[in-house]
Amino acid sequence: MTEFLRNNLRWLSAGFLLTFASAFGQTWFISLFAGAIKSEYGLTDGTWGSLYTVATLSAAGLMFWRGSAADTVPLSRLAPMVACAFALAGLGMAAGGSVWLLGLTLFLLRFCGQGMFSHIAMTAMGRWFEARRGQAVSITNLGHPAGEVVVPLLAVLLIGSIGWRPTWVIVAAILILVVAPALWLLLKDDRAPGGHGGTATIPGLAGRQWQRRDAARHWLLPALVPVLLTPGFIGTVVFFHQVHIADVKGWTLVQMAPGYTAFATATVASAFVAGWAADRFGAQRLLPALLIPMGIGIALIGPAEGVAAWWVALGVIGITQGMSSALWGVLLPLAYGTRHLGSIRSLATTIMVISTAIGPGITGLLIDRGVDFPTQSLFMGAWCIALTFGCVLIERRLTRELL
Repeated sequence: MTEFLRNNLRWLSAGFLLTFASAFGQTWFISLFAGAIKSEYGLTDGTWGSLYTVATLSAAGLMFWRGSAADTVPLSRLAPMVACAFALAGLGMAAGGSVWLLGLTLFLLRFCGQGMFSHIAMTAMGRWFEARRGQAVSITNLGHPAGEVVVPLLAVLLIGSIGWRPTWVIVAAILILVVAPALWLLLKDDRAPGGHGGTATIPGLAGRQWQRRDAARHWLLPALVPVLLTPGFIGTVVFFHQVHIADVKGWTLVQMAPGYTAFATATVASAFVAGWAADRFGAQRLLPALLIPMGIGIALIGPAEGVAAWWVALGVIGITQGMSSALWGVLLPLAYGTRHLGSIRSLATTIMVISTAIGPGITGLLIDRGVDFPTQSLFMGAWCIALTFGCVLIERRLTRELL
């Protein structure tokens, strides 16, 4: 592992920076400002969630349309360009003024942060690595939990000391002055997978380089849609409604804080284990176990009385999140090849973004109608367990086709 890190530090650092900086467009970060935003704009849980849903669905649509740019535009140009748009979104949040501008800036934050930054990182890892792709994906994805550990504390301190709008100005400055130049430097030289020369591409099933339209017609991608949707849906709504959960349970956000450490720790550990297992046994072997931890974790929130149950729930949910990040980073290039990986990943990423879009809207409207989140969590847990049986069937068929 040490030699692998040393030999590939430049490219792995680029991936890590992309996933770390994606924090500014993730739901858990934006939700830190939810109380101030709802108060200033006069929004309820339902209207705030609906606005967030519309913005994220719009981001998913643009992601589907332009995500293939990762196949045609050099990443040394694409990533800094997205960083500049990301910074513009941060300035939009700071400026405020109307609900329309709020919706537009949410759209840009979601497209650049959760969408393109993560998409570019995973496309690069899938294309640049072959034999140790799982480890490369796992290391790159460390940026997500690192952001979850470091950024919230700093953001809360800034919000408390200078206010929530100036905090977004600082976010924009970091993106334009630090992240964009660093990405250009790290990505200006491409990398070929070990054992290959030049810009070699690696085929997928049946020795083919699949295009997006062919992958969409293939049985695997449609079968995976519910599996792609579920972790994003549940992971998003848990963080999005953390203030509501605290109110229902009688907990404080300070008491709930250790749960985020548990989530980040479990995400890191499971990502490394899943990356190793994907390289060793095949990524498809992870499918049957993927949603079991999340199902158990989300169901624990329903009957929970003590705040320690929240810590355990987030830790168990984090296992699925870590597994998921490693699984998709390895499975898609394995199944469909690397020549059109950006285009195919944009489709998968669009599905994941859609899941994070519909979650806050649906659950927020249910909360407005008197169905609190702990009650909803029981149904989400049952859904995960039921979907696990479908994952078993997918794994068996895909394993046969990969032989």
